[in-house]
Amino acid sequence: MLVSGPLLTPDHALSRALVRTVPDSVTERLSDLGNVPVAVPVLVLAMAYAARRGRRLAAGAAGLAMALVPALVIPFKQWTARPGPLEPWAAGYFPSGHTATAAVAYVGAALLVRPYTRRAWPTAAALVLMGATAAGLVLRGWHWPLDVLASLLVCAPLLLGVRWVSHRSRRRSSG
Repeated sequence: MLVSGPLLTPDHALSRALVRTVPDSVTERLSDLGNVPVAVPVLVLAMAYAARRGRRLAAGAAGLAMALVPALVIPFKQWTARPGPLEPWAAGYFPSGHTATAAVAYVGAALLVRPYTRRAWPTAAALVLMGATAAGLVLRGWHWPLDVLASLLVCAPLLLGVRWVSHRSRRRSSG
């Protein structure tokens, strides 16, 4: 159980300073951006678009990354059994599944769509949506800041894999 260590004191202090500083109606909507029924359809649309444009391997890599999110997050939640900021009796908050879902869905979608536009808007939109989800979760008090950061670190290898396959498949289709 994650109940001690040098990072927990600043994590708790930051959480106490941030929780409920924004109305719950706003933070709940931001947190909802990480829900599977919201985030996954964005990725599925980007996958369909990329597959239709001949980048089936990249689309499959993004889908595989999303399928691996629970396989990575759930064991960590069970192993750490970290309680939540507002629910100290509950366990399983580390890392944040909503943040992981948002990261893989939105950044994965951006990686699939970006080759078809010369602008950076897909990446910017993905980062805004992922950041809004993370902020909503912390500000609402549903996750500690380290829960959110851990999710991003857990998902980084998945997203690097999608990026690698996406870049490789883009070179093959243009070469």
